[in-house]
Amino acid sequence: MAVSAGFAGPRLGNLMPRDSPACSPSMSFAPARSLKRMGRERRNGGGGVRCEVTTAKEDPKLMELSSVSALEQLKASALDRYTKERSSIVVIGLSVHTTPVEMREKLAIPEAEWPRAIEELCRLNHIEEAAVLSTCNRTEIYAVALSQHRGVKEVTEWMSKTSGIPVSVLCQHRFLLYNNDAAQHLFEVSSGLDSLVLGEGQILAQVKQVVKVGQGVVGFGRSISGLFKHAISVGKRVRTETNIASGAVSISSAAVELALMKIPESSHATARMLVIGAGKMGKLVIKHLVAKGCTKMVVVNRSEERVAAIGEELRGVEITYKPLTEMLSCAAEADVIFTSTASEAPLFLKEHVQNLPPVGQEVGGLRLFIDISVPRNVSPCAVDARGAKVYNVDDLTEVVAANKEDRLHKAMEAQTIIAEETKQFEAWRDSLETVPTIKKLRAYAERIRIAELEKCLSKLGDDLPKKTKRAVDDLSRSIVNKLLHGPMQHLRCDGDDGRTLSETLENMHALNRIFSLDTDVQLMEQKIKAKIEQSQK
Repeated sequence: MAVSAGFAGPRLGNLMPRDSPACSPSMSFAPARSLKRMGRERRNGGGGVRCEVTTAKEDPKLMELSSVSALEQLKASALDRYTKERSSIVVIGLSVHTTPVEMREKLAIPEAEWPRAIEELCRLNHIEEAAVLSTCNRTEIYAVALSQHRGVKEVTEWMSKTSGIPVSVLCQHRFLLYNNDAAQHLFEVSSGLDSLVLGEGQILAQVKQVVKVGQGVVGFGRSISGLFKHAISVGKRVRTETNIASGAVSISSAAVELALMKIPESSHATARMLVIGAGKMGKLVIKHLVAKGCTKMVVVNRSEERVAAIGEELRGVEITYKPLTEMLSCAAEADVIFTSTASEAPLFLKEHVQNLPPVGQEVGGLRLFIDISVPRNVSPCAVDARGAKVYNVDDLTEVVAANKEDRLHKAMEAQTIIAEETKQFEAWRDSLETVPTIKKLRAYAERIRIAELEKCLSKLGDDLPKKTKRAVDDLSRSIVNKLLHGPMQHLRCDGDDGRTLSETLENMHALNRIFSLDTDVQLMEQKIKAKIEQSQK
């Protein structure tokens, strides 16, 4: 189905990393490479980008750095870049909108392999957290990266290694989105706005599965977990408030919906269904019947192989194969008949339809023929046959067109919801910035408390009763907790109120300055050190 550019496929804005691959040499932990080639990006007068490379011979400071440890080299070359902005959420994706099926097949990651993939991704030097969303229509890697460019480069190389597709080919088909754009994209995916069939519901279940599989996996961290959980809430809200999934938007789904509309709801589970033809359209009819709760049907086809393949794909459904020579006898035992063959001559003439035995009142008293073939499989003369009601593809196209138009209108409503939810997620993520400050401030106060407590106890002597020591210790804890209560309250924010969030972040920066906590720098140093130690194991 063709959907307007506002709703189908990833947005194409902000697709290139801030630090262009052409101008940012890859970071290496080897001293010679990391110190002799340190690129600095500068914008020239024409708006382009040029690279200036400084060698160790030209700069005495670099000569001095050449003797320091790998950690110090890394900090010298990258820490300034990292501490200017927090870690980024990135999505590296290849979907049905950008990538042919033969590539998607190679990129597909089975659900059982998702935990292993997350762990491998998080062992990359610049990836902190990760998640995998892999379906028949897409393979998307979501990651929290210490550096946008380097993180994207590492993930792309990992995808190339696991799929066997060259990086150059992946780069031709992938799309890249960062932070709010990445969050908005996932919210659109979970809402069914990025699907081939606008508003389809299966993708929401697949997003839920990402969270289920990710629980307990090292690397499915707070930010990525929070993003996917928020996406589930957004998908549910869009479907509830817009009802975007209602109404068939394909001929095959419209055929099934029409059939179920024409027979009493009480007989939906018991009506005898017959599908004639197991080609593309016939297979879709079968799938839509299964989606509506039909678990038993007869399929007439020239060969049994296609029917058997469909049965293998749809486990738990009773599909009985019958050859084309038994078509009329099968029709005599069916309440609803779907026809979708490539036959150029009608399969059912008026006399065929009239000679079939009547159906029971429990299914409405009329046998339904729903003919979605062109040329028609049911003769036009059969429209007047007694005991039957015949519908053809023209009866369905208007319904499909109306439903598509309705879904596009609902998609516009959904975008308003998604924009609102994206802002809420951004606020929640901003609120996480205060967590390291809270930890640092409490650790700072605890160090002072313990040092002063030890001084006090040493002055009171070694023969001090345990009860007294415990009372002094409790007193010092109580004083510290009461002193910290005010600052801690001003560092806590759920992210729902933009004004409160702004004030909270101002308080965070003020406390960092007042107590010299240097949260961002120290935290980033810890992350970089951990990554280096991990890579050296």
